[in-house]
Amino acid sequence: MERNQLLRQMNSMRQSFFDQGFLDEQFVQLEELQDEANPNFVEEVVTLCYRDSYRLILNLEQALQKSPLDFNQLDSYIQQFKGSSSSIGAKKVNAQCTLFREYIKAGSGEGCFRTFHQLKKEHTTLKRKFEAYFQIKRQAGPSQIASRPK
Repeated sequence: MERNQLLRQMNSMRQSFFDQGFLDEQFVQLEELQDEANPNFVEEVVTLCYRDSYRLILNLEQALQKSPLDFNQLDSYIQQFKGSSSSIGAKKVNAQCTLFREYIKAGSGEGCFRTFHQLKKEHTTLKRKFEAYFQIKRQAGPSQIASRPK
């Protein structure tokens, strides 16, 4: 594929992340931190975020298996998860973290279980989208795309 075609595809994918509600303004701010000295900055931050999130998912899964549920421990884990996902602008993941915290505050184990499954789904979906996006971005080479979504 020629570079211009790859750039169009990459920009279209990126815009769809915003249009579909997967990303928010924080992602644009992250892109604005990327420069020629570190052209893979965004990909590296996202990769680190996902690496860390796998540990948090495991911790949440283990905490949800305990009886009775330790809502304070769950809250600690979900706050860490939310902070990590906020740093990359993961809007849908963040929304699930917020909902999870509401169920924690209400003491609803069932709500926590349901939301956790949706959280994992949103997390995995965004990871796949990022993987495809960064693959195309690497093929296209460096570009300036830190523009506001339409």
